[in-house]
Order: sequence, then structure tokens, then C-alpha cells
Amino acid sequence: MRVVVALGGNALAPPGLEQAETQRSAARHAAEAIAGIAREHDVVVTHGNGPQVGLLAAQAEAAGQGVPLDVLGAESEGLIGYLLEQELANALPGRDVAALLTQVEVAPDDPAFAHPTKPIGPLLDAAGAERLRARGLAVGPDRGGFRRLVASPAPREIVELRTIQLLVRIGVVVVCSGGGGIPVVRDARGAHHGASAVIDKDRSAVLLGIGIAAGALLLLTDVPAVYADWPETKQAIRRASPRALAARPFAPGTMGPKVEAACRFVRGTGGFACIGAVGDAARLLAGEAGTRIESGASGIELWEPAR
Repeated sequence: MRVVVALGGNALAPPGLEQAETQRSAARHAAEAIAGIAREHDVVVTHGNGPQVGLLAAQAEAAGQGVPLDVLGAESEGLIGYLLEQELANALPGRDVAALLTQVEVAPDDPAFAHPTKPIGPLLDAAGAERLRARGLAVGPDRGGFRRLVASPAPREIVELRTIQLLVRIGVVVVCSGGGGIPVVRDARGAHHGASAVIDKDRSAVLLGIGIAAGALLLLTDVPAVYADWPETKQAIRRASPRALAARPFAPGTMGPKVEAACRFVRGTGGFACIGAVGDAARLLAGEAGTRIESGASGIELWEPAR
């Protein structure tokens, strides 16, 4: 079976992000979890980059450099892709692994360019948020503080999809579409140009999964499952249908996009999607942990006892 594994940016960015060894340790933990799946299935790995691209942006600004977001996205995709490629190869001796810088086309007139919603970078206090606002940058609340907001247009096409398909067919473990892919727009002549945005990784993962005819999508994050009525009941959902999940509200900046992406993948492929913790990757695929979304589910089933 072909499996797309989507690693959340926060799962790859524990405290101490500025330390290279901290990022490598997180990549190693993720690679070890993914390796258990890759030994039995064809695996394509994608990942978020919100914390990393925000840190690169802050570093560039501190140095007085105006680096475009698409270039920063490419830098973060290369940084994380390198770490994941190396750690996956270490965990899968004898297996070919490749990280591919990936462009993802977006519409130049996407309304998202006028309404920034994607949080990037470190958590800020009120004073830090005000400094960004004074420079004309968008800021929004996030987890008790504030973060910079940038445009997040919908992904339309993965430019290197045929290359990814070829690599998968010959058995390569591919790391691609990092950070949702490098955002580009196509001009009237058909040429691509960078766009000032950060694409949502989960939405690109769905496009990737459909493009390679994947049977499963694993959305790995820093929580063990989707919770019903969080934070009141803290009851973990074991299995659910897309229709049942669509009837429930989920936090728009955290779990909401993952649930939306999982449902879209199931509807678009007939496969199944799972949401859960990085360390539970193999157990998620086996239905032993996390939340599984599939069309054959009857409503919403909870894990018992509460996890």
C-alpha cells in the first residue's frame, strides 16, 4: 500500500528549535517511527515548516535582509528535508531515500493573499506582537500568545508530481512538498514565479495522496488523537466517518485543518486517514491508536476507557 505520512511542524519543532541538535533529535524520532511503516509499504513523507520558516524570517530581518517567503520556504524545506532524508536512510539501511524540493502552484488571485491566516514563527508576547504590527505585518492570537500570520492560498498542482510518481514506482522513500511546498504562480507564458505565502501542509498532503494514488494518509502531530468536545470531555475518537466529523466543530488553527484534510482525502481516494502522535505511526496504520477516518465508519466511536 502507498502511504503518505504528514509530519506536523510543531512535532518537528520542540523547545530549543534554534539548536541544530534539537531539530535533528526530533527528525530522528520521526524517522524511526516512519521506518516501521516503510519496511512494509511504499511511503512518501511530507512535513510542516511553520516554526522553522518563521525563525528563518526573523533571522533574515535581524540581519537587515528582505528575503521573500517563497525563498524562506525553500530554505526550510531543504533544512528539514536534509535531516529527515539522513535519519530515514540511517533507520532503513539499504533503502533508497530522497528529499525533493517541491513547488506547489497556487492561484495568483486566491482571496487568501488579502487575508493572512497561517501562523509562523515563535510565540510572541504582546510587546513582540505590537512590534510586528508596527511594521505592517499581520498578527493573531495563538496558544496564549501571538504569532505572525501570512497568506495561505489553496494548493492547486504539485509541479514535480511526475518526478515523485517515478521515484515511488521504483521504491524510493520520498520526502517532498515540505511546508506545503514552495508556493509559486504561473504567468500567461506558463512560467512559474515565487509567491509570498506559506501553504497549509495538510492540504498539500491530500493533493499529494491523490496524485500518487495512496491508500492511507497519516497526519502525525503532537497529540495522540482527535478529541470529542475538547476540552470539556477529553474523550479520544477511535473511528469516525467524514460526515460525522464534519458535523462537529474543531479548533480552526490546530485540529480543524487536519480533520478537514483527512475527510477530503477519504472522499477523494476511498482510502482511510489517521490522526495521532508521531511515535504511534505504525499503531495508527494498524488501527491500534489515534483516530481513523474512513467512509465505512458508523458515526463516531470513542476509545474506551478514555485515553
